[in-house]
Amino acid sequence: MTHQFPPLTTEQKKELHEIALRIVSPGKGILAADESIGSMGKRLNQIGVENNEENRRLYRQVLFTADDRIDNCIGGVIFFHETLYQNSDDGVPFVKMIKDKGITIGIKGMFTQQWCTKNGTAFSLCFLCTDNNVVKMIPIHTDPQKD
Repeated sequence: MTHQFPPLTTEQKKELHEIALRIVSPGKGILAADESIGSMGKRLNQIGVENNEENRRLYRQVLFTADDRIDNCIGGVIFFHETLYQNSDDGVPFVKMIKDKGITIGIKGMFTQQWCTKNGTAFSLCFLCTDNNVVKMIPIHTDPQKD
């Protein structure tokens, strides 16, 4: 099957390999914290909590500030777009909080590498391709208009 992307360079293959190793190194996995607003609404509704941005932020904060012993078990966290702009109660951006733990951040959705880099994510879900000659994980194709 052909696609619109050029083949990976040796450097790009190396970068992709390093990202993959960080995410799934022995004993580590991916925390899928990429629930959409609708999915979060279903979760919150079950416990009688209103589905608003603040309650979604609080839910994510609980995930990201759990016992530090789990940090060694998480190689990557998949964010929902809204999460990129949220902070902890102390004002620390969730992106910084996760990166400071040495965990790779990804984003759910179709975003170009330029957008991912600007917003602090290392990958976008979920197939391996190139975008402007930079390796990343993306959904089937990219849409440069999303930058």
